[in-house]
Amino acid sequence: MKYLLLCYHDEATWQCAGETAHKSAMNEAAHLVNDLDAKGQYLRAAPLQPAATAKSVRIRQGKQTVTDGPFAETREVLGGFYLIDVPNLDVAIEVAARTPGAKVGTIEVRPVLEIPNLPVP
Repeated sequence: MKYLLLCYHDEATWQCAGETAHKSAMNEAAHLVNDLDAKGQYLRAAPLQPAATAKSVRIRQGKQTVTDGPFAETREVLGGFYLIDVPNLDVAIEVAARTPGAKVGTIEVRPVLEIPNLPVP
């Protein structure tokens, strides 16, 4: 079953941690991805650019509105994701607990709703 691990964190936490901590977390993430790949569980992962680069698009009463930043009014923002294919939710939670972001933020584990007849990348 496919799960999307959404990685939320306070961007200020990583900025305060410094370049060494950031590089260490990236190396830890790369190790995790390589381990998942070796087990045939890795599908895709990517960090995102800072929330300041985001745009939120809404259509209300037929009118499009584009605003700066993420939709949520919170300090934690979506910082990246892992798309994995594992046997069950318990394994997905184990993987989420191994991500570097789990130490400083929140990892949301959500099953992917697979829709038939969509193109496969």
